[in-house]
Amino acid sequence: MNAPSRGRYHLHMDIKMLELLVCPVTKGPLNFDRERQELLSRSARLAYPVRQGIPIMLENEARTLSDDEIARLAAERPPL
Repeated sequence: MNAPSRGRYHLHMDIKMLELLVCPVTKGPLNFDRERQELLSRSARLAYPVRQGIPIMLENEARTLSDDEIARLAAERPPL
């Protein structure tokens, strides 16, 4: 019997794994954007994709965050 499909996106990442992951460029903390399925690095201004629950931590796979996205992150998580 096949396991039920979880659909195209995973709803959440394992919190313990998220706590262990850091930005590969800056070694800074990451935020998880559930809606876009991305790990956000405020310090590097990059968004790393999460595909089928697997974070793709490659700089060349990341997209650049906009100024608005950086401002939103700053409001959610003050600088360390």
